[in-house]
Amino acid sequence: MFADKILKFYENLSLPVNLPGEIKVLAPFKDPVTFELMCSYYKKFYSSLYERTAIFGINPGRFGAGLTGIMFTDPVSLEENCGIKNTLPKRKELSSEFIYDVIDGFGGKIVFSEKFYLGAVCPVGFTKNGVNYNFYDDKTTAKLLEGFIIEAVRAQIECGCSKERCILLGTGKNAAYFNDLNSREKFFKVVAAIEHPRFIMQYKRKQKDEFVDKYLQLLG
Repeated sequence: MFADKILKFYENLSLPVNLPGEIKVLAPFKDPVTFELMCSYYKKFYSSLYERTAIFGINPGRFGAGLTGIMFTDPVSLEENCGIKNTLPKRKELSSEFIYDVIDGFGGKIVFSEKFYLGAVCPVGFTKNGVNYNFYDDKTTAKLLEGFIIEAVRAQIECGCSKERCILLGTGKNAAYFNDLNSREKFFKVVAAIEHPRFIMQYKRKQKDEFVDKYLQLLG
């Protein structure tokens, strides 16, 4: 089952080392309580052999997947949209709010999860001086993480993702980085990039419904 494979991926994932000292790694799946929440989530929504299209974000943020271990799923969405009660701090995260509007528009979590897997180019998150930090924010860090990222992308694909197409969230640096990596590593035949939920919610919130429709058209 997809669930068993993805849970094994996280369970066995070795954390990146030798990063600059001010950069801290977010790896919530290493916490036993959080990992149990992940087990409940994946066994509920991914207990089938369906091949999924990968939707890759950047890396977990400290108020979403950095808490739950589940990409684009904050503790509020995990409980209210996925039906999985938890004692994590109930603070909403902008990207999660947008993605679950898209999921609802697609037909709900069960229908969506049969077709798509929400993952990340880099499956661990980072903070620098206590705030979110993306893996590509400086060239040195991105270079140090490249081998880790390549192995992680391959492993997520092997869990049951189609190699025909990947949907990439982020049309700027994330797209530039991943398109270059994909051209060398041949992960997917097609990479379709779309504006990142955080960008939409922070800078284009008045057009949120238009962007939800744009997502739905891309998802098909």
